[in-house]
Amino acid sequence: MLAATAVSQSATDPLSGLRVGDHPDPEPKPGWSVVRLRAAGLNHHDVFSLQGVGLSADRLPMVLGCDGAGIDEDGNEVIVHAVIPTQGWTGDETLDPRRTLLSELHDGTIAEQVAVPTRNLVPKPEGLGWEQAACLSTAWLTAYKMLFVNSGVTPGGTVLVQGAGGGVATALIQLGAATGYRVWATSRDEDKRQRALEIGADRVFAPGERLPERVDAVLESVGAATWSHSVNSLVPGGTIVICGATSGDAPAKAELTKIFFKQLRVVGSTMGTRSELERLANLVVARGISPVIDSALPLTSARDGFAKMVEGEVFGKVVFTVG
Repeated sequence: MLAATAVSQSATDPLSGLRVGDHPDPEPKPGWSVVRLRAAGLNHHDVFSLQGVGLSADRLPMVLGCDGAGIDEDGNEVIVHAVIPTQGWTGDETLDPRRTLLSELHDGTIAEQVAVPTRNLVPKPEGLGWEQAACLSTAWLTAYKMLFVNSGVTPGGTVLVQGAGGGVATALIQLGAATGYRVWATSRDEDKRQRALEIGADRVFAPGERLPERVDAVLESVGAATWSHSVNSLVPGGTIVICGATSGDAPAKAELTKIFFKQLRVVGSTMGTRSELERLANLVVARGISPVIDSALPLTSARDGFAKMVEGEVFGKVVFTVG
């Protein structure tokens, strides 16, 4: 089958380890299903894997990709949930300390086929296109859990999204706007600020810009570069929900005094459960949300999509189509 595979790793030249070409078909095994993919989404996780972060070299070659949607062996249209718990784990799979994502231990979704535990398949709602379905498994699921589960903010409240442009940030803006939140967003790029307004943000700001009022929650994926601004932007008792740290995880100031004095909450948030993915897919259809897609490329052109992400030129999701 055709697949985008990590064959080597480089912190400075991640694309040097990417191969788009033939890879063995997945082997069926008990309790697992093989899905013929129709579309797959790209995430920063895939670039990190090529840089040697989160994927050990002894597991190469590894098919990349966490997001995917396709047709299972019984002809059902499905969305793939990427979180793989250990054998016998029950409850929230994201709390399993030994969980993995597709493309960490098992081959991922940027391919013509993928094998996953059958329990990880979510029915694709009628009316949800393949490309839109392939956006949901990682960035959109992360955004769903950040906003609706971990922020503690109900519709009508104000949330600040740091770093508008990436998959999680655009998902947060679209989900919040569609469900009655007042969403503010920051970006260092004027064009991305304008596009954030177009997809539902109420107001946009430059990084570090003083806000007209403090917000109920900050939805944070940037990390070190925006951390102090996130802390200073909150009302007393407010919440930072953090799902990543693309600018690094060691801010110049931890802001501990402000955190305890203002009784702020800092909540870590990682991915989401299979049931949350199913609810997200149904919500997207019910509210008529169309996930922002930066570009949809054939799988044969996967290298071009990876290059866009490496260069930071993405607004929304990069999706690869199959067949």
